[in-house]
Amino acid sequence: MPEVMIDFIASLDGYAAADGWPGWWGLEGPEYLEWLDQQPERGHTVLMGANTYRLMSAMAAADPDDAAFAEMGRMSKVVFSSTLRPPLSWANTRLVGQDAVGAVREMKQHGTSPMRTLGSLALCRSLLAAGLVDRFRLVIFPVVTGSTGRERIYDGYPDVALEMVASRTFDGRLQLLEYVPTVLTGPPGGAQP
Repeated sequence: MPEVMIDFIASLDGYAAADGWPGWWGLEGPEYLEWLDQQPERGHTVLMGANTYRLMSAMAAADPDDAAFAEMGRMSKVVFSSTLRPPLSWANTRLVGQDAVGAVREMKQHGTSPMRTLGSLALCRSLLAAGLVDRFRLVIFPVVTGSTGRERIYDGYPDVALEMVASRTFDGRLQLLEYVPTVLTGPPGGAQP
């Protein structure tokens, strides 16, 4: 059965982005960029929502010579949206208008390609709550964006136990953490609802 991986970058205080800060909070270094370039997830199907699709496809169209966006263009992508209409302009992108949880469940049961998310906080939250996530990967950037942070990653999440299966430090400052998640019905050892 194909694996589903949630893949986030975050500030230390759990934000996916911050107003006025550059991409990657300006802290992407050579080790991290090399790792991104060599990721084994190139064969994964990328799952995203409409907002992430709009943002990423617009960035790809604005800079067609960018190697990272060219690589993304070659990857298989699935966009879950009830507002977008076909055909989608970004190559190798399929639009799914039905419930994302049901569609990903079916892709896991009948598909062959592993899947990973790109951004799409609400999609990730839904997939995790439904028990469809096999891996949870996070790269933490060493900044606190308390007053400028936006898109809090974990708001609305269920309680989740995380078993660490990998970790790595990039450029002496970025921390990659990879976990196997288990959705809980309440705090461990306490009264379960």
